[in-house]
Amino acid sequence: MLDLKYTTILKVAAPLMVSSFIQSIILLTDAAFISRYDTMAFDAVGNGGLLYVTVYMALVGMGDGAQIIIARRIGQNNINAIGKVIGTSLLANLLIAILLFTLLQYFIPEWLMSYSKNKALGSMQIEYIEIRSYALYFAMITLTINAFFIANGKTLVVLIASILGALTNIGLDYCMIFGKFGFSEMGLSGAAWASTISDGVNMLFMVACIIFSKASKTFNIWKTFKIELQYLTELFKVGSPMMFQGFFALATWTLFFTWIEQIGTDELTISQNVRSVYFLSYVPIWGFAATTKTYVSQYLGNGHHSAMRIIRRRIQLLTLIFLLIFFHGALFYPDYLIQMVNPSEVHLERSAEVMRFVAISILLYGFVSVYFQTISGSGNTMITFGIELTCIVFYTLAAYLLIKVYKVDIFWIWSVEYIYFGCMGLLSYLYLKNFNWQNKVI
Repeated sequence: MLDLKYTTILKVAAPLMVSSFIQSIILLTDAAFISRYDTMAFDAVGNGGLLYVTVYMALVGMGDGAQIIIARRIGQNNINAIGKVIGTSLLANLLIAILLFTLLQYFIPEWLMSYSKNKALGSMQIEYIEIRSYALYFAMITLTINAFFIANGKTLVVLIASILGALTNIGLDYCMIFGKFGFSEMGLSGAAWASTISDGVNMLFMVACIIFSKASKTFNIWKTFKIELQYLTELFKVGSPMMFQGFFALATWTLFFTWIEQIGTDELTISQNVRSVYFLSYVPIWGFAATTKTYVSQYLGNGHHSAMRIIRRRIQLLTLIFLLIFFHGALFYPDYLIQMVNPSEVHLERSAEVMRFVAISILLYGFVSVYFQTISGSGNTMITFGIELTCIVFYTLAAYLLIKVYKVDIFWIWSVEYIYFGCMGLLSYLYLKNFNWQNKVI
C-alpha cells in the first residue's frame, strides 16, 4: 500500500500531471495550428472537440470506477479479483463505446444543425466529430488499462503513453492540416484524423505495457482475467454515477458554448481562446484527482480511516502549489498565452481580461476538488453524482439568465465558473463533515 509521504504522493501524481500537461499542450498545439489555418475551423474544432470530450467523459467515468475498485482490492489484498475487474471493465466500455459512437454518427449531427446559428460552422463541427468518434474504440481499451496502472500507483506508464501520443499528434497535425511531407492538405479533417490516429498509437502502447509488465504478473491478471456478472454489477454501481456525472458536466459546458455561439462569432472566439488556455489548469487538478481516489480507496480498503484528513490536506496543499506553477500565466500574462494559441489581435485584449477573471475560480476549484474526489474514492459515487447535478442546475440557470435574459457582456457571463466551483466545494465539504461516508462497501 502507498505511504503518506509528500514524496510518495508526488511520485504517483507527477507522471499524471505531466501526462495532463502533455494533453494540454496537444490541445494548445491543435488550436495554434488550426487558428493559423482558418478562424472558422478554429471555432469548429473548439466546439466539436467539446462535443467529443462530452461523450468521452462517459468512458472516463467507468474508467474511474474501475480504478476505485482495483485500488480497494489492492488495499484489501484481494489480488485474484483484479483480472476479473479488468476483463469486465473492457466489456462494459465496449458496450458504452458502441452506444456513444452511434450517438455521434447519427444523432448529434442533426441536433447540431438545428441549434447552430451559423450553419457553415455547424457543418464543420459535424465533419470533425464524425472522424473523432472512431477514437472511442481506442479509448475504451486505454482507459481500462490506465485504471489498473493508476490504481496501484504505477503512473509512469501512463506518462510515457501520453508522450508517445502527443508526439504523434503534433507531427500528424502539422502534416495533415497544412499538407506537409507528402500529405494532402486536409485542414479541419486533418486535425481530427491526427488526434484519432494518435489515440490509436497510445492504445497500442498501453496494450503492450499490460501484456509485458511486471505488475500484470504480480497481480495475476492473465490467470484471473475473465468477465463475471458480479463484477459487471459492481462496476456499474460504482462507475455509472461518475459516467453520467462526467457526461452531464461536459454537456453543460457544451450547451454553454452553444449559447455563446448564438450571441455572435466574436464572443465565441474570445471564449474558445479562454477555453484553450483553461485546460492548462487541469494539469495538477486531474493529476491529483486520480491520486486522491487511489489513496482514499486503498486506505479505506485497509481500514485506515484516520488517514483521510492527512491525505486531503497534503493533496490540497500540493494541488495549489502546482496550480500556481502551471497556471500562473493566466493571472500575470494571459495575453501572451492566448497569443500563442490564436495570434489574431482582434480578440486578444478582451480574451486576456476574461482569462484573468476566470483564473481565480480555478484556484478555488483546485482546493475544493480534493473534497469532491475524496467522496468518489470512498465509493459514494451516487453522492458525487448528486452534488454534480445540483451544481449543474445552478450553473445552467445562471448561464441562461446571464446570456438569454439579461444579455450581459462576455466578461460577466464567465462568472458562472465561480457559481459552479463554489457550489461543488460547499456541498462536498458539508457531506464529508456531516455524514458517515467512510464505511461504504464496494
